[in-house]
Amino acid sequence: MYAVSFYDADPDAGPEHFQKLVDTYPRHRAYLDEFAAGGEVLMIGTFGEPATQGSMAIFRSREAAERFREGDPFWTEGLVHRSRILDWDPLVFAEQ
Repeated sequence: MYAVSFYDADPDAGPEHFQKLVDTYPRHRAYLDEFAAGGEVLMIGTFGEPATQGSMAIFRSREAAERFREGDPFWTEGLVHRSRILDWDPLVFAEQ
């Protein structure tokens, strides 16, 4: 079972909030790179317009998703409007 983590953008956030995200990104990325080295995150990325549509990540387990979120500067510094983690049981097709 995998886990999908969603970070939702604050629909009422102004430009100052976006600037805080930009300023925090280097620490978020360093944390992500360190976490990813352990092999527990498969994919992560933003949706079309991250400031309004947010982002998601796919983890190997719920425990990994929760551990990532608890240490992520975007989360710990209150820059994420809402976060949710859903268990995911995908149907995986062989590569051709």
